[in-house]
Amino acid sequence: MDALNAYRSDSEDEAPRVAVPPPAQDAPAANDESDSDSDVPPPDDTFQLKRQEARAPPPSSTAVVVQSVAPSVEERAVDATQLIPSDGTQQSLSRVRHTLSGTVEETTMSDFDFRNQQRTFEMLGYARNPSEFVASSKAPNAYVGDKHAAQAMGGATMAELRGGNASTRAASRAMKKRRKANGDASIVDGAGAYLGPWAGWEGEQVTPEAPAPGPIGPTPAELAAAEAGAQQRKQEHAKLERRRAMDLARGTEKSIFHGTSMYDYQGRTYMHIPTDTDTNLRGEPGSQQCFIPQTCIHTWTGHTKAISSVRLFPQSGHLLLSGSMDTKVKLWDVYHEGNCLRTFLGHVKGIRDVQFNADGTQFLTSGYDEVIKLWDTETGVCLQSMPLDCVGNCVVYRPGSTDVFLAGTSDKRILQYDVRAKQLTQEYKEHQGAVNTVTFTDRDHFVSTSDDKSMRTWDFDIPVVTKYIADPHMQSMPAVALSPDEKWLAAQSMDNQVLVFNADTYKQSSRAFKGHSVTGFACQVNFSPDGHFLSSGDSQGNVVFWDWDKGSLIKRLPAHKDAVVCHAWLPHETSKVVTGAWDGLLKLWT
Repeated sequence: MDALNAYRSDSEDEAPRVAVPPPAQDAPAANDESDSDSDVPPPDDTFQLKRQEARAPPPSSTAVVVQSVAPSVEERAVDATQLIPSDGTQQSLSRVRHTLSGTVEETTMSDFDFRNQQRTFEMLGYARNPSEFVASSKAPNAYVGDKHAAQAMGGATMAELRGGNASTRAASRAMKKRRKANGDASIVDGAGAYLGPWAGWEGEQVTPEAPAPGPIGPTPAELAAAEAGAQQRKQEHAKLERRRAMDLARGTEKSIFHGTSMYDYQGRTYMHIPTDTDTNLRGEPGSQQCFIPQTCIHTWTGHTKAISSVRLFPQSGHLLLSGSMDTKVKLWDVYHEGNCLRTFLGHVKGIRDVQFNADGTQFLTSGYDEVIKLWDTETGVCLQSMPLDCVGNCVVYRPGSTDVFLAGTSDKRILQYDVRAKQLTQEYKEHQGAVNTVTFTDRDHFVSTSDDKSMRTWDFDIPVVTKYIADPHMQSMPAVALSPDEKWLAAQSMDNQVLVFNADTYKQSSRAFKGHSVTGFACQVNFSPDGHFLSSGDSQGNVVFWDWDKGSLIKRLPAHKDAVVCHAWLPHETSKVVTGAWDGLLKLWT
């Protein structure tokens, strides 16, 4: 009622309030239904005044005529329009706005009228047309919904049915009589069962929805979608089981020695640098002139999948370490029988990189199972297992160190570990893509390349980039090698050329070595021990050799059937190269 009182127009405030005297005792109401109907409403209750006026008998000579203070529906709507500003910015009430779901028309209506019309539409099936709210109720489009019901009910709203004149109240009582009983809550089924608010109306005809024509059941498209969902759930379950198997496999590292005895007649293991060869394996690498290899003299077989990385034993090169996508790491003899000495097992996914420390007593393996492992070269024992949250794309020891190494990862970081402390000691986080290579130019400086097509230089143990090298035409460089004189960096670029950078100033040289194809493969690039030749594998199974000084292509050696992704020059030989390819073979060329 406060909302209705506040909704009065200015003319109502100016008009004097008419006092309503109590009705005479001998003048009963025309349609007295209950005691509540004969109560005298307070003077400010405009709605009850309207009800009193509707039930009052015709005025006599002594009756007091009560004038309605509450405006009619049309008057309220007209008064509401007076609230619209008249500064020229108002819009027409009938203006139509088109939206994605239909049209929207602007109108002004009090909250009471809106709730009243909403309730009327829900119960009686019709309501006043908001577009014609100001017009007369006799207009053709004055109502929306069931217009026949609106005509039969005289356009009465729910408020008028509950508190209107005698005819509207009679219609309300008749409507209530048509409602079925709620039933007994203690009866579940049968006669008198509880229906509650779901009880219908007498004479109501409920037409069940006709079933759609065609076969009953899921359509072929629905069946296909269900099968696809089931297959996806099965794959996710299998992936989870594989993950559990990987977790169980961790910590079960082992190695297999393939020889008859770990020691020779003098008690030496394969770690001893042999002295019974024609080559002095303890000399200075690169002291002899090198030549281009031409013939394959030995093939190592044992891996069942692609070779991903090969490393020679530091200084001497008498042992060969290989990592493969078959999850195995193998140690091979180079100078004697050329057989497999030991197999290291512990990774549950393919090997990404392997690396010896400075003296070769230990080595690191990084796998696609997101674990870096530290192994003892002689005994085959796994000394440490360092789980990551990403794949370690490369591992490299600090020059001259046997304990500190860096790992470039697939989550854009370079991690620095100390195996003595068994913890992470530093993080380098400036790259915007997966880190592919980490290369030391000296003991205190290193460079890194990434999928973000840039090269960055760092001071060791300081996680701040000292130089950022990038060019709009520069591509990703997945392999980098330092020249024997430590003056140049050769970087394999994914646009089928090898770029050269100064190892001191990091400026790019005008020299570029072309003539090979490495599309889609991270083919390793290397220098000959004397620095006269630059070599690289390619995607066609060749090993390509260039003259370092002239920049000309010298030879394309067909080495494997699949891409040659890794190779290494023997440090004390004049023309021997070990190659590893995606065909799972290791070959020695001379």
